[in-house]
Amino acid sequence: MHPNEELIQKFYTCFGKRDARGMAECYHEEAEFSDPVFPGLKGTRAKAMWRMLCERGKDLEITVTGIHADEQNGKAHWEAKYTFSQTGRKVHNQIDASFRFARGKIIAHLDAFDFWKWTRMALGIKGVLFGWMPSVQARIRSEAGKSLEAFINKNANRG
Repeated sequence: MHPNEELIQKFYTCFGKRDARGMAECYHEEAEFSDPVFPGLKGTRAKAMWRMLCERGKDLEITVTGIHADEQNGKAHWEAKYTFSQTGRKVHNQIDASFRFARGKIIAHLDAFDFWKWTRMALGIKGVLFGWMPSVQARIRSEAGKSLEAFINKNANRG
């Protein structure tokens, strides 16, 4: 197994254990993360997002398959099963991840998934009817960003 494949495996193993510190160790200091809900996170904000998800994901289940990597790039398919806290609805999100590496760490991480499908699971009938709309997706991004900012501010003095 290529060392970067092992790095990806470690990242998701830590996520499955809700070990945000272990996940952060896989990221380069200047790492960038982006997905449909949390676009354009850099450095400590990307690490904080994973920490927030780990702490809030009480019933989180992670599975990962299709890990492939070389010196520069990698990819994996992963699935997350959890209860969306705002609605109490069960979500089974299927994500395709791509990675770039620098100095043995993840420097760029892009997660791609069907945002409308996610809204249908997370929001129910509101997601079915309105989750495809750019304005609704923008509101979800905005709320997620505010939630992350509040989490960062609340935990500013924690290690």
